[in-house]
Amino acid sequence: MEASPASRPRHLMDPNTFTFNFNNDLSVRGRHQTYLCYEVERLDNGTWVPMDERRGFLHNKAKNVPCGDYGCHVELRFLCEVPSWKLDPAQTYRVTWFISWSPCFRSGCAGQVHAFLQENKHVRLRIFAARIYDYDPLYQEALRTLRDAGAQVSIMTYEEFKHCWDTFVDRQGRPFQPWDGLDEHSQALSGRLRAILQNQGN
Repeated sequence: MEASPASRPRHLMDPNTFTFNFNNDLSVRGRHQTYLCYEVERLDNGTWVPMDERRGFLHNKAKNVPCGDYGCHVELRFLCEVPSWKLDPAQTYRVTWFISWSPCFRSGCAGQVHAFLQENKHVRLRIFAARIYDYDPLYQEALRTLRDAGAQVSIMTYEEFKHCWDTFVDRQGRPFQPWDGLDEHSQALSGRLRAILQNQGN
């Protein structure tokens, strides 16, 4: 008898892949791929109930790899997944992203996420980013676009990194070991994000 989706073993991320891609030190080099860990909860009598079968991770695809209708960027790959879940419009859902880089303006990522949230008022989105693209005004505008769509945009802290390690990584019983400077980098990035969101782009 075939196992139900909820009882099948989930695909987990390699520990080194997680540590390499989610390291929040902006001085590191070679972290060009974006990983997105996601989980979905349903509101039931005022309580968020996890939907374990709606939990996993994605990464962006190379440009020469065929992509779905949305595109190759990881945020757009996620949007391609959602219709197959057949979420009930009469229910309220909360989607949480833990993402190695904040959504960018290229490929219209922020704009398409904004449109998705406008069209799906029963879905709330929280985004926790390990690092943010903020060197270009358009990247900063992308972050404000997401906020204006109702998304909660925050920087990952020790708590979120540990949660991802415990939930999405093939850790084989090993506890999360924070890297040097994790807390300091989180605090600095939180300050930068706060300044971006407070700036109206004028």
